[in-house]
Amino acid sequence: MSFFITLEGPEGGGKSTQARRLADHLQTQGHDVIFTREPGGTEIGDQIRRVIMSLENKSMSPEAEFLLFSASRAQVVRELIQPHLERGGIVVCDRFYDSSLAYQGYGHELDQALLRTITNFVTDGLVPDLTFLLDLTSELGLERRKHDGRWNRLDDYDIAFHERVREGYLNLAAAEPDRWVWVDAAQTQDDIQKQIRETIEVRLRT
Repeated sequence: MSFFITLEGPEGGGKSTQARRLADHLQTQGHDVIFTREPGGTEIGDQIRRVIMSLENKSMSPEAEFLLFSASRAQVVRELIQPHLERGGIVVCDRFYDSSLAYQGYGHELDQALLRTITNFVTDGLVPDLTFLLDLTSELGLERRKHDGRWNRLDDYDIAFHERVREGYLNLAAAEPDRWVWVDAAQTQDDIQKQIRETIEVRLRT
């Protein structure tokens, strides 16, 4: 049975760690799983990621930012995600198109309808089966980022931007409650993973 899982949320929520732990756990349970991330996940996507995240590119426009994310997304969908789902596997992805709706749509206040139109083209209409929102305050998330040594161009936006992003995520989750599961990312890593695994086990049985 194919199943597409994404982890989303503001900066500092631990999405990458939780996504990798989940993928490893599902593999030990005998599932055919691949882990990927956005931006990146492919050789082309990783090159785009370096451009997007570099603090040297602070002059990047919101429109260029969105299109670069979309280019990376188009590649990972066609190179990794779609083929694996077609084989009946499980995909765990650290971020997907909801990140663009939150960051470029709510954060940069670009036109949501236009972003969705482009995203539908880029993803060939692919929608995750289950999305976890690892939610925490902007202040706590950015404080964590400052201490993990991976501060990037997106982290460097002002606090008002990050608060709009968080609000965007909460709105996206409220609009699709059957797909989204809210997780308190201020919990310990083990508690977060426990909630994610328990949810997955139920969904995979139904």
